[in-house]
Amino acid sequence: MKIFPNRFFIILVVFLMQETAVFAASEPPPPSRVPPPPSVPLDNAIFLFAVFSVCFGIYKLNKIKNIKKASN
Repeated sequence: MKIFPNRFFIILVVFLMQETAVFAASEPPPPSRVPPPPSVPLDNAIFLFAVFSVCFGIYKLNKIKNIKKASN
């Protein structure tokens, strides 16, 4: 009679181990999203950028006018 409890215990352990393996399996993680690109800090210097752009535009226009006057 000693063999029967050992067999019963082994079968019980095998079935319980299979259930824990089933419960331990998880779904794969969702695909990761692409991180957003880093932002450029133009907020503080946008006024200076606008002033520089206007000055550079005036400089280029004067240079073109001077070249046209010199060629005539």
